[in-house]
Amino acid sequence: MFFKIDGFTKKPEIKEKYDLVIIGGGPAGLTAALYGVHGGASVLVLEKALEGGQMNTTDIIENYPGFKSISGEELSRLMKEHAAKFGSEFYSSEVIGLEFREDLILTKLDDANTIKSKVLIIASGSKPKKLNVKGENEFTSKGVSYCATCDGHFFKDKKVAVVGGGNSAVEEAIYLSNIAKEVHIIHRRDKLRADKLYQDRAFSRDNIKFKWNSVVEEIKGDLKVKSLVIKNTKTNEVYEEEFDGVFIFIGILPEISFLPKDLFETDEYGFLITDENMLTNIYRVYAAGDVRHKEIRQIVTAASDGAIAASNAIRQYLNL
Repeated sequence: MFFKIDGFTKKPEIKEKYDLVIIGGGPAGLTAALYGVHGGASVLVLEKALEGGQMNTTDIIENYPGFKSISGEELSRLMKEHAAKFGSEFYSSEVIGLEFREDLILTKLDDANTIKSKVLIIASGSKPKKLNVKGENEFTSKGVSYCATCDGHFFKDKKVAVVGGGNSAVEEAIYLSNIAKEVHIIHRRDKLRADKLYQDRAFSRDNIKFKWNSVVEEIKGDLKVKSLVIKNTKTNEVYEEEFDGVFIFIGILPEISFLPKDLFETDEYGFLITDENMLTNIYRVYAAGDVRHKEIRQIVTAASDGAIAASNAIRQYLNL
């Protein structure tokens, strides 16, 4: 959040020390902030982009209890307002490093600030996994996208591909089907992994088509995406087909670039391993949400992680 003062934009003032610092302002971080201030802690939430995290890129949310249907942006706003109402503070900056002392954790920011805290909750979330094929980096934001709600409007009445078969891929394909002329779901298997609700909706759309047992081998174009080179993994047939854009939803990677290398225990993909209280292998450091190793990554489970982490932090280390 920024404030306008005499025509200039100024960041809010922050203290040098808090009971609890939370890295990440998605549903896990915002819920942790709410439970932290309710427990009597001074709380600072650090978010490099928008509070709400990936919720902001979700068009419609229909599986969060209490809301039959709500936009990701609206739920993000409501969560932040709820946490702020009870005293949580927010600061827009990117974390670039951590330092651990006997009784304090130092969180270093890209604007040269260093924040001290007794406890840290890492709720930094995840980022889209890339295909790592020729042309992907070259045409990112030129027809290659990882967010349909962000970029879908550029493809009105166009032909687009969606790569992936999970909930995110199918949800975004359904969203795009309201904008694009044709949406082709390219999936490496012969059936979708998405929940039945989303599968049924996708199969019912006349302009959503499916390329089973298929992978993208190259993205081609000039100033923007023009075509995809696709391989059928059953027949080994390789062919080129014209597309105006491609949306990639094949998984996620944890946002942990700021963590000291080899200090935290992670799984094979880099997601932080915690106990049932969300505590990592590092004293007074918790992890919550998509950044941690878990089976189900949903808004409701991220919120649960945040509540558990903050509640245990207060009981175990803050003595409030």
